[in-house]
Amino acid sequence: MKVLVSLSDELYARMQAVIPPRQRSKVVGDLLEEEVRRRERELYECALAVEQDEQLHAEMADWDVTIGDGIETETW
Repeated sequence: MKVLVSLSDELYARMQAVIPPRQRSKVVGDLLEEEVRRRERELYECALAVEQDEQLHAEMADWDVTIGDGIETETW
């Protein structure tokens, strides 16, 4: 797949100077893959911390009484 990205003139010039033309897509793809994996790992660790937070679960349980509060089945 092809995508369009914006780079500063300085970064583009530096990239052209050090990365051969036929390697640029692979380098950019590898860097993006690394960054996406890092962010996915951070999100996973955050979600795991939320799942293990007993105080948060207790607070959430207090709100369970509001489930369905004010919502009635429509008869029309």
